[in-house]
Amino acid sequence: MNKTPMHELRRVCVIGAGTAGLSALKNSLEAGLEAVAYERGTEIGGTWIFSEELPKDEHEEVHSSMYEGLRTNLPKEVMGYPDYPYPTEIEDSFITSQQVLEFLRSYADHFNLRPHIKLQHEVIRVRPRLNDWEVYVWDHNNNTCDPVYYDFIYVCNGHYTEPDMPKIEGMDLFEGQQMHSHVYRKAEKFKDQRVLIIGAGPSGMDITNHIRKEARHVYLSHHLPTTPNTAFMGNVTQKPDVERFTKNGAIFKDGSEESFDYVVHCTGYQYSFPCLSTDVGVQVIDNFVQPLWKHCVNINHPTMSFIGLPFNVIPTHIFDMQVRFTLKFYTGQRQLPTKEQMIADLEKEQGERWECGFVNRKKAHQMGERQFDYYNELANMTGIENIKPVILKLMKDCGKKYIFELDTYRNNRYTVIDDENFTKRAI
Repeated sequence: MNKTPMHELRRVCVIGAGTAGLSALKNSLEAGLEAVAYERGTEIGGTWIFSEELPKDEHEEVHSSMYEGLRTNLPKEVMGYPDYPYPTEIEDSFITSQQVLEFLRSYADHFNLRPHIKLQHEVIRVRPRLNDWEVYVWDHNNNTCDPVYYDFIYVCNGHYTEPDMPKIEGMDLFEGQQMHSHVYRKAEKFKDQRVLIIGAGPSGMDITNHIRKEARHVYLSHHLPTTPNTAFMGNVTQKPDVERFTKNGAIFKDGSEESFDYVVHCTGYQYSFPCLSTDVGVQVIDNFVQPLWKHCVNINHPTMSFIGLPFNVIPTHIFDMQVRFTLKFYTGQRQLPTKEQMIADLEKEQGERWECGFVNRKKAHQMGERQFDYYNELANMTGIENIKPVILKLMKDCGKKYIFELDTYRNNRYTVIDDENFTKRAI
């Protein structure tokens, strides 16, 4: 596929107009390419759009995971784009989903992206041809579906749409209600109820803190190696993993048993790319999207890139970096390695992860401490600008705060002084 020299190819299709899609669109246009972003929703912003709409049945998909009272778990000072930070007029560092949405709209307006975004246009199939890509787009406005042809594809469809529900013995026996955090919207639904929350990641901890203010009692089941601080939550009891469910509750791995009315599964999401045909050559196995080079380039068809798969990272900055990294190849300024070299590189990285204890395939795209090496790698290989040291320092300062300082950490206000330094004060 694509025997034409890379620098002669021009047409870019961006799937999605959330944080990653807007970055792919803006950087592609700045690189002199002809780019269009297709967004199936009625507005830009992706996962940050709060909607009280819930699925009518188990087959209907709801895009937003936002809930009432949500504030970001990272400060806005690390959430901006490298060349477009949040306005300093916003005093709080930990902001609402509405403020994030307004920021994304202002980014689109500042860089004049809206003329290149087609709203209510859903990409329903992407298929490689000999020298380009065939993209079928369903226009919800006119209810038409037509093929369009592109040289490059950026997959930016978001990763908080397909809930990852655990399979636990007896789930179907439990007579109470079960839901995934994806469809949690308001704490008042749980007034005077007994609630089991499974999972103590950022969402699990935050939702626990919301629900416990309404609920009679909350049980927080997790397997974190360190115990989260829930001392300030009077009616929350921590529990190990569930061994099996019963009719009225569950038996836990320590042998204890509790009864409850609701279960909220805060168990994460699955990567899902329903619009990609099988001949795209990418599979998702246990949440490992493969085979990708540097977590973004489709090794089988390298004119397709996936933006934003890594997690435990600095989200907006990594999206922007991945886009700028791939554009160096797509504009012919750098030459992609051979397929064999990319596969060898992927296998080497997976081997290193295995040795570091990342034996779970579900963690194939988890970064954590590895993220800093990853940023350096992308920058050194292509000469793109790296993330500023102050952003990395800020990120390290607020890591894991949701576990130990959930009641106070959002009171901190950060100020970026220069590319190296920041200040922090509690309000």
